[in-house]
Amino acid sequence: MEAIILAGGMGTRLRQVVPDLPKPMAPVAGRPFLASVLDRLIDAGFERAVLAVGYKHEAISKHFGGHHHNLLLNYSVESLPLGTGGAIRLAADQVTQYPVFVLNGDTYLELDYQAMLAAHQRARASLSVAVCRVPDVSRYGALELEGDVIQGFQEKGRTGPGYINAGVYLLSADVMKRIPAGETFSFEQQLLVPQVNELRPLAFLTKGRFIDIGIPEDYDRAQRLFTAPQRD
Repeated sequence: MEAIILAGGMGTRLRQVVPDLPKPMAPVAGRPFLASVLDRLIDAGFERAVLAVGYKHEAISKHFGGHHHNLLLNYSVESLPLGTGGAIRLAADQVTQYPVFVLNGDTYLELDYQAMLAAHQRARASLSVAVCRVPDVSRYGALELEGDVIQGFQEKGRTGPGYINAGVYLLSADVMKRIPAGETFSFEQQLLVPQVNELRPLAFLTKGRFIDIGIPEDYDRAQRLFTAPQRD
């Protein structure tokens, strides 16, 4: 299995606690948060990942180099911010097999990647989305589901429990071709939302922990949950 990891975030909302680092490199329990994300991929059986980097990318490549334990790492470097879709499309030039997973370097999700791949193949889906249920959807926006198919995406603002997009995707080559090359493009707002009825994304439900360190409160929560390094 292969993955594209979006690791170019500037971490603007974390600047007060983590200055001068790309967001995935924010230290959690004495090591970069991204290391825990990569550990999860190793445990799931991934062999290779392409890190889509931009802001202060040297901090990432200097720390990890060409591998993290037995996980091979390649780097796709944005010279200018391209948005999530643009970054995915640029990184796709280094992908060697499909379907390919896409995930965020600042989000940790306890997900059975092998099971998600099997469900994707069983359903003959072109796009699958990891989904989790949270007590309050207000920060993320909620999903509209019909069985195991995503019917729509609700804007942020609604409160209360519900299902959210957990930020892990499984893309076929056909879906990748829908992303224009060399352009600034939002995968969520310019592909997922307007093309949801055509794509009929498969919703893969996971009940594992979901941690997004994008705001100081959740960054502090990650510090408490990851009390000790999982690997050197």
